[in-house]
Amino acid sequence: MSVYKFEDLKSVKLTPHLSSGTSPIIEGKYVYYCLNQKEAGTGSELHYHPNELLIFALKGKINAVVGKERKIVNPGTFILIPPNVRHSMKATEDEPCAYLYIKDCTWTVVGVSADEELPDKPMTVEEANQKFDKGEIKDRKNQGAGNQEAGNKSIIIEGVPNCYYKILDKINQPYSVGNNITSIEGERMNFKFYELSKKFNEEKANSDHEYFFYVLDGKLNFKVEKNSFDVDAGSIIKIKKGESYQFSNISLNSRLVTISSNNYLESKIS
Repeated sequence: MSVYKFEDLKSVKLTPHLSSGTSPIIEGKYVYYCLNQKEAGTGSELHYHPNELLIFALKGKINAVVGKERKIVNPGTFILIPPNVRHSMKATEDEPCAYLYIKDCTWTVVGVSADEELPDKPMTVEEANQKFDKGEIKDRKNQGAGNQEAGNKSIIIEGVPNCYYKILDKINQPYSVGNNITSIEGERMNFKFYELSKKFNEEKANSDHEYFFYVLDGKLNFKVEKNSFDVDAGSIIKIKKGESYQFSNISLNSRLVTISSNNYLESKIS
């Protein structure tokens, strides 16, 4: 299957002992693709993980900490968090939040508390939820992490560069005159934003990487291998490495974002 909508998929607790966040998980070969949703005033405690994390804010404001910096993040902002950097994402007190949440598959989705050393083997989401439900893992939510800098050699707190990129001032702001394509390259994954106000077509006979497209607004037509389908806001299109694909905008005003693996990530997993 190449096309999904998050509302059609089952949500799970991603890291139940450290975060209130729930999401469906679409798993590729190289990328976990999620929609992290948090109620007002709730979220994750300070934690880290050895996979790269990409976030695109869709709804509500995020009270974000990356390294030592705290910032209120509005919808339309992209956040790129390098491996092992300490961070926390919480919904502000006045409203819930939702954001695209993408991790590479070198580790699982489950994070590690900032005051704990990285385990030799990560827990899967299923294992974390089973142990949490049985009381084998202590609930750390709303309690903070302990002495986060003592004895933890894996975590990165100091010297973290800017991780925030304002893509849109507002998620539903007026369209610009011409097509706008913005690219940001991470260590393991790449992000691209498309704002299409003129006719546009993109195609690849043999996809060089794994891609996940998310439609923010408008209507588009996608062809993946021999399958053709029209998609609208909230649609996710998954392209496997090596598959042929083509897409074009049906409505002149369309916006979408895409995440792709890169050569470095693929070499680590292959």
